[in-house]
Amino acid sequence: MASASPRPEASPLLRMGVDIGPLLIFFVVYLFAPYGLDIQKLLAATAAFMVAMAVAMAVSWWKTRHISPMLWISGGLVLVMGSLTLWFHNEAFIKMKPTFVYLLFAIVLGYGLWARKPLLELLLGKAYPGLSARGWRLLTINWAIFFIAMAGLNELVWRTSSTAFWAGYKLWGAIPLTLVFAIANIPMLLKNGLQLEKPEDLPVPPEE
Repeated sequence: MASASPRPEASPLLRMGVDIGPLLIFFVVYLFAPYGLDIQKLLAATAAFMVAMAVAMAVSWWKTRHISPMLWISGGLVLVMGSLTLWFHNEAFIKMKPTFVYLLFAIVLGYGLWARKPLLELLLGKAYPGLSARGWRLLTINWAIFFIAMAGLNELVWRTSSTAFWAGYKLWGAIPLTLVFAIANIPMLLKNGLQLEKPEDLPVPPEE
C-alpha cells in the first residue's frame, strides 16, 4: 500500500497572509469606506473581515490541506460575532470578539497544563524542533498568561477609546505586541533545547 503523501508545509509568507491578511483588510476597509458615521464604516469593515477570514481558511486548506485549530476558533468567532454586529448594528460584538478568542486560547492552554496534556506541543510540535518537555510547559504558561493580558487590554481599549483608535490598535498594537512577546521567548526556548536555523523561523500563534 502506498503511503499517504506528506502534508505541504505553509511558507512564512503564507502563514503571515492567512493570519494577518483578514485583519489588514478590516483596517483598510474601515479607513477608506465612503461613509460618514463610524458605525457604517465598522459594518462595512466587519462584512469584509468575515469574507476575508473565509478566504484565508480556504487558502490554508488549498495550499496545505490543513486549517489549524486556532484558525478554526478565530474564524468561527468572526462569523458569529460579525453576524451579530451586522444584525443588531452594534459594534460591541465585533470588538469583544478578540477578548473571547484570547480567553478561549488561555483556557485551552490552562486545561492542557492542568490535565498534563501537551496541547501546545500537539499544535506546534514540528515548528519547535528539539524543545524539551520543560520548555513546552514554560512556553504554554507564558502564552496562557499573555492571552489573558491581551484579553484585558482589548477590553480596556475598546471600552475607553473611539472605534478608529481600536481598529488601529488591532493592527499596529496587538500584532506587534504578539511578535515582540514571541521573540522574547526565544532565549528561554534555546535554553530548553530548541533548534532553529534562523530566529525568524519561530512560529507565532495566529493573531485573532
